[in-house]
Amino acid sequence: MEIVAGDIGGTNARFAIARIEDGRVAGLGEPHTFATADHASLPLAWHAFADTIGRSLPAAASLAIASPIRGEVLKFTNSPWVIRPGTLAQELGVDDLVLINDFGAVGHAIAHVGPEHFTHIAGPDVDLPREGVITIAGPGTGLGVASLLRRGGRQFVIETEGGHIDFAPLDPLEEAILARLRAQHRRVSAERIVSGPGLAAIHATIAKLEGKPVEPREDKDLWTAALEGRDPIAVAALDRFCLSFGSVVGDLALAQGANAVALAGGLGARLADHLPRSGFATRFTAKGRYEAMMAAMPIRLITHPQPGLFGAAAAFIERHTAA
Repeated sequence: MEIVAGDIGGTNARFAIARIEDGRVAGLGEPHTFATADHASLPLAWHAFADTIGRSLPAAASLAIASPIRGEVLKFTNSPWVIRPGTLAQELGVDDLVLINDFGAVGHAIAHVGPEHFTHIAGPDVDLPREGVITIAGPGTGLGVASLLRRGGRQFVIETEGGHIDFAPLDPLEEAILARLRAQHRRVSAERIVSGPGLAAIHATIAKLEGKPVEPREDKDLWTAALEGRDPIAVAALDRFCLSFGSVVGDLALAQGANAVALAGGLGARLADHLPRSGFATRFTAKGRYEAMMAAMPIRLITHPQPGLFGAAAAFIERHTAA
């Protein structure tokens, strides 16, 4: 059968036709991306997808949403879109609709893709374990967090909003970043720093400490300058981002009782070459009496080109198998 797989984030909505055969995702069609800023609602982006591929859409869909899947109204933290689960199937014209948290979908992808879709970042260079808890985290427009429990040949994806834990500074520079953000927000969560927009806050703080003017820049331009090494302050901000990322992921792994970590997210992919050379691993393992335990955890990055879409389709199968 065919379904529409969707990955609906704060910046972009992605859709593809997924083929399901024998209880597995047998194929994923060409993904199409639509900027959320270009469409007033999810149904309008859905219809734009149908127009783009020039065919009627299947009557079943599984959508990964960048929001907790709770309540009568789903609101994004980084987008004006509003979703009403009770009426969404009718609005989209489907008979069978599964909604899942976006990083829950990534968890399903991590559970089902093969080892060839991962690359080593830190810790032992081994495959993700077949037993135990895997912490899943990835920066993008926000900071997505989930966990995967593997036990007795079964797999359970636990959706969380762990990116919204409080940010804990570990040195004077991070205290300065926190102070700057506290002047703008009532509370400062981890994703205020460890996410795409977070680099700008780090960059502005370092520029101020260096006595340089703080010039507003597009997040994309700032990330490009940092990754290409064209701006010394942007490079310093990226180094600090990786340190903070390591600290946050280490805290999450401790809290979830993990024995491995899988990284994902749009920025995770862009940082694939940089993270192993950064201070990420040092901060990840710097957990006092548990340093040896942290150092023994494999940390791998999922490299599947569309983990959200693949995971949404896998979640559809899981939901119907469980039913």
